[in-house]
Amino acid sequence: MSDYVITCCSTADLPLEYMNKRHIPYVCFHFTMNGKEYPDDLGQTIPFDTFYAEIAAGALPTTSQVNVNQFIDFFEPFLKQEKDILHISLSSGLSGSFNSAVLASKQLQQKYPNRNIKIIDSLGASSGYGLLVDSAKDRQETGSSLEDVYNWVEENKLRIHHWFFSTDLTHYKRGGRISATSAIVGGLLNICPLMNMDNLGRLIPREKIRGKKRVIQEIVQKMEEHAQNGLDYSGKCFISNSACFEDARMVADLVEARFPHLNGKVMINSVGTVIGAHTGPGTVALFFFGDERVN
Repeated sequence: MSDYVITCCSTADLPLEYMNKRHIPYVCFHFTMNGKEYPDDLGQTIPFDTFYAEIAAGALPTTSQVNVNQFIDFFEPFLKQEKDILHISLSSGLSGSFNSAVLASKQLQQKYPNRNIKIIDSLGASSGYGLLVDSAKDRQETGSSLEDVYNWVEENKLRIHHWFFSTDLTHYKRGGRISATSAIVGGLLNICPLMNMDNLGRLIPREKIRGKKRVIQEIVQKMEEHAQNGLDYSGKCFISNSACFEDARMVADLVEARFPHLNGKVMINSVGTVIGAHTGPGTVALFFFGDERVN
């Protein structure tokens, strides 16, 4: 079996301790805030609470994806160590980083013709993308080859559901996810939009739900409707949140109560600085394996 490494982008929004413990190298996106550029390095340079406090104070961060040269610099040390690479990328429906990774791999393949470099479009984001990386790593650790893991990820990536809600629509309006009118009306009526990712890896508004308590119940109901084996779901469940841990904890408590066969407790992570620059504070996202996502 070839010696290979599974890599991802920082936008998988998994904890730094987790990435280090499981030996998953990641390449950093970047963001600019208050005139200064920072790496999206899982909260090391700027702690997440500081980042979201800056946004609450009026900062408007902008983000930049990983370019071709940055991917080359990231991949090449592994190739020099005679390791093959399986890189799982942030959704192409949200970023051009997948295309940059593909271009970098083609250039490196010419330089290292005996090495195998495979790039996968996760069609996911945040800890849903992270759940896919986690599952790939599980398979590597049980002895699966690069080819086997690659094929499994391609066959199963659309089975990871991404359901989001937000109690603050400011950044969704700024990013064009919802209209300015919808944001104003939603704020006045206490509307919390429920969104998910479609089969092209795009964030799509699905329902307008009034009140946080109702949307928390509804997002768990979506898991009941779509999770593999329903209430007998025995896979992992991840949640990410942007400066609203108590809301995420309420969702996790409901999930753990309704799904007694979960593989471990719900993992609650922070939405990282690059994804968070687009969501702002107040977003909770729920991720699990289920039926295949459709448009």
